[in-house]
Amino acid sequence: MLTILVLAAGSSSRMRGGDKLLEDIEGAPLLRIITSRALATGANVMVALPLDKPNRMEALAGLSVQSVFVPDADNGMAHSLRAGVAALSDETTAVMILPADMPEIEEFDLQTMINALKATPEAILRGATAAQVPGHPVLFPRRFFPELLRLSGDKGARDVLKANKQSITLVPLPENHALVDLDTPEQWESWRAERHRT
Repeated sequence: MLTILVLAAGSSSRMRGGDKLLEDIEGAPLLRIITSRALATGANVMVALPLDKPNRMEALAGLSVQSVFVPDADNGMAHSLRAGVAALSDETTAVMILPADMPEIEEFDLQTMINALKATPEAILRGATAAQVPGHPVLFPRRFFPELLRLSGDKGARDVLKANKQSITLVPLPENHALVDLDTPEQWESWRAERHRT
């Protein structure tokens, strides 16, 4: 069984008082849109959430997801990742790590990753641009779970990826879907302006 773990426990500190995961896209908060796209693949979906942002929980109302609260989320992304992996069921054969702040990741991209897993079930699969620039999502088979559970700090899964370079297969996704994350009001404004032009 595959689980998509949506990482949504970050502090959104660079938004200067706003919450990037509650930014409106397509008439709904980003977090709800990303989670809905994950659910549309038919995979099991889990969302890592902080304890101090109840509005994020509200944004998921009515969606069939498992929430995992991360009390030490302020210590960095690795702590959210670790909490999510620790909460996976024994039936989970792979986990897809999906940061919630990537508005261009579509259901099609997630399905592309899932299809790649069927072809190469033992590889770490990493979303990338057509030019092979690695990004997200990242899909880890179960054999890497012990390494993920040892992570700490704000480097996410970087250390696991570095230690297992030979096991990584890049999965090309359209345009810059694998790279676009929006952390500041200026980035959001620029992204919206660009979409308005196209």
